[in-house]
Amino acid sequence: MISAGTLSRKHIAMSETTTATEAKAAKKATVYLDVTMTDGRVVKFPEKRKTDKTILEDAAGKAYGVRFDFVNGETRTLKFDELSETLCLYACGHGIAQKAGDEYSGVPEVDDMVLAVDEIFTRLRAGDWAAAREAGDSMAGASIVIRAIMEDLANRGVTRTVEWVKDFLNKKLEKAKAAGEKLSRNDLYNSFRNPTTPTGKIIKRLEEEKLAKATAKVNTDDYLAEMGADT
Repeated sequence: MISAGTLSRKHIAMSETTTATEAKAAKKATVYLDVTMTDGRVVKFPEKRKTDKTILEDAAGKAYGVRFDFVNGETRTLKFDELSETLCLYACGHGIAQKAGDEYSGVPEVDDMVLAVDEIFTRLRAGDWAAAREAGDSMAGASIVIRAIMEDLANRGVTRTVEWVKDFLNKKLEKAKAAGEKLSRNDLYNSFRNPTTPTGKIIKRLEEEKLAKATAKVNTDDYLAEMGADT
């Protein structure tokens, strides 16, 4: 038989859990502060944000400057025509370098970093700056998958380049997105890692070979022989 005290304790625990959950949900709600800027505009600042940066564009969507709004109401604007052409081009290069670097942020392998830069350069050449990297869109591990696909195809008598394979896989991602399907780059690439498939077995071998090279700093057989020798 459950005592009244036990029920009371359970009720208190449930109440505390509910209260904590409600408090957590309330904490997540973003609070905005309406700030009237010195030029008369009203800017909404999320809680704790001190500045808001805007790339200014004309009616045709052509960027012509940048604006910084501060939570104290101050605003500062810099138009590109105030700068020399040399400085504008340098700023363009700086922005692209920063964006490309962000693309491979968190990617440990150099080969995968190269693929990530190839990917962002392809987007930029197509006029696509704004596309943000979504969850599951990392290029980490992609280079080995592509190498394995190429090797599997070669075993079947088909020769394909890295660029061809990347383009093929990207088109599959674009097709899935157009169809409203949830297929991330990681989902697609990891599908080739199925250990029961030829490609999956090649990936496993390539990763084991890579690990062996990375860890073989000394001849461990010699060390073991020395350990087992009579002293």
